Amino acid sequence: MRDFGVGFAYFVRGQRWVVRHPREYGIGILPALVTVFLYVAALVAVITWGGDLAETVTPFADHWPSPWAGLFRGALDIALIALAVLAAVLTFTAVTLVIGSPFYDVISERVDRSVSVDGTAPESGLAWWLELWVSLRDSVRILVRAMVWAVVLFVLGFVPAVGQTVIPVVAIFVTGFFLAQELTAVALQRRAIHLREQLALLRGRKGLAWGFGVPLGVAFLVPFVAVFLMPGAVAGATLLTRELLGEPGTGTTA
Repeated sequence: MRDFGVGFAYFVRGQRWVVRHPREYGIGILPALVTVFLYVAALVAVITWGGDLAETVTPFADHWPSPWAGLFRGALDIALIALAVLAAVLTFTAVTLVIGSPFYDVISERVDRSVSVDGTAPESGLAWWLELWVSLRDSVRILVRAMVWAVVLFVLGFVPAVGQTVIPVVAIFVTGFFLAQELTAVALQRRAIHLREQLALLRGRKGLAWGFGVPLGVAFLVPFVAVFLMPGAVAGATLLTRELLGEPGTGTTA
């Protein structure tokens, strides 16, 4: 429980950091706005054509007596929308970080400089294009993992009782872990720590990852909140990274 509280504290401190640094806050919002526009368009498409898709994939229900075919297809349509929302929550951060990689690198580096003892920030030593490639590669790997989890949780959601009680709780903790991983990746990649090591670090302190990521995942369920929280989430994840690695200077947020 202590680690959960520490993780939540870094979530709050990251938001406070960007409030004190409005320029970084402004540049951090732009990529999130682009991602929200793309996701809203995708969700509108699912809502608009989900019913047609449900009818297309269930030809066996054409001869069912009324009202069972309509009820079944309506439930399937709702399930498709729920899956789309879950997938959006699980993948929003990864997609936003890919789109806004240069912006979030700047925020993370400035957070490091503002709290480090000597005013410096770690650097990977890689060329910018190679850093971008590593970031894109790791983001795709995480997206694949997230989508697998989304499908598994979607299917388990149909299990009576468990699907309506236990599975939503599991989903928010899975989402929280992925959010923590995706956001700390910005600072960890600058330290030349790649995906396998990142996951090992976070699995070693799951309470810390959940304390940071679960509140963020819950907040992201509210439309457009993610846009305003993303810059602070990157800042907080940089502070969280310093905690994971035992680096000095996490006690201040100047």
